[in-house]
Formats: sequence, structure tokens, C-alpha cells
Amino acid sequence: MKQLVYIMMAAAALVLTAGEASAQMGKRDYINAGWQFNGTVGNDFAKSAQGYGAYMEGGYYVLPTLAVGGFASFNTNNQYVPEETYVFDDKSALTTDLSKSVYQVPFGVTVRYRFLWTEIQPYVEAKIGTEYSVQSTYMSTFVNRHDNWGFYISPEIGVTIFPFPQTDFGFQIAAYYSYASNHNSSYDITGINNLGFKLGVAF
Repeated sequence: MKQLVYIMMAAAALVLTAGEASAQMGKRDYINAGWQFNGTVGNDFAKSAQGYGAYMEGGYYVLPTLAVGGFASFNTNNQYVPEETYVFDDKSALTTDLSKSVYQVPFGVTVRYRFLWTEIQPYVEAKIGTEYSVQSTYMSTFVNRHDNWGFYISPEIGVTIFPFPQTDFGFQIAAYYSYASNHNSSYDITGINNLGFKLGVAF
């Protein structure tokens, strides 16, 4: 009789333990979204690091550690240029201050590898796709605007954390580098390089 009681107690403990296991253990799809801080590097048009951005991505783990999916994001980087005098080829001149802006919208596909399948999931990810970008110069009376498309690639390293074991809700922290091949001869842009980090939620 005592052995039966011990077996029943052990079975009950196993059921309770299974009930408290992370919901992520049986979940194969994911969605991440949040805020993005982006810095433009390697160009002379608009050098700035600002938090005017957001992102969203999702995917499916075809293997417990390997996922494929898609992404989309946007960033705006602005730089103020104090007043100075510009002399043009026809010898005319203009004295004004400027505001330069680079707006970027990349989207495409992702491949993610997570090192652990637990409540804390460090990962590496590669994004490949296309980018729509607008480069604008705002002056006192008009704006000079150019838009273009380019190839986009971005490696990323990050971690998703699920602190609530019985839910699919968690948090994401990541850092990335990206390159887009967008070209703008007017502003001597032959590619757009970015460094940034992301803070968001994970489902």
C-alpha cells in the first residue's frame, strides 16, 4: 500500500513539474517586435545615431535550433548642419543651415540559429533582402529628395528571455550590423552601413 502511495505521489509530482515547464519548450514559431536604435557609419551625408526606428520579425523552427522567417523594419537618422555659405558651379551662392535625413525600410527573409532551447535563448541570425531608402536635404524654403532601392544584408546576435514559464511572452535584446547597396550620386552615397541594437518583446 505504501509503495502505491509513493508511486502516486511521484506521478503527481511529475505532472506538476510538466505543467510548470516553459511553454517555449513545445513552441516552434516565434514573433519579435520592438524599438530599434540605429547609427549610420561610413558615409558623409548624415552621420548620426538615433532611436527613430522599429522592427518586426517572425519565423518557424524547422529544427529545434534552426528557424527560417521574415522581417521588416525602419529607421530615420537626422543630422543638423549649422549655417554656412555654399557656392555653386554658376558662381551663385546660398547661405543657409541644413537638416539632412536618411530614411531606411529594409525587409526580407531570415535564418536564425538558437544555441539553447530553454527560457534563455541566445541566438545568431542572418537577414537578407532589399531596402528602400530616401535621402533628403531640408533647407529653409525647399527640400532636395532622392529615393532608391538596394540589396540588404545584416548579421545579428541576441538573446530572447522568457521569464514567465507558463506563457509565451518574453523579451528580446539584440545587436546588429547592416549593409545596403543603395546608390545616390548626388550625395556621393555608394552604400549605407548601420550599427545598432534592438529592445523588444518576444512571443
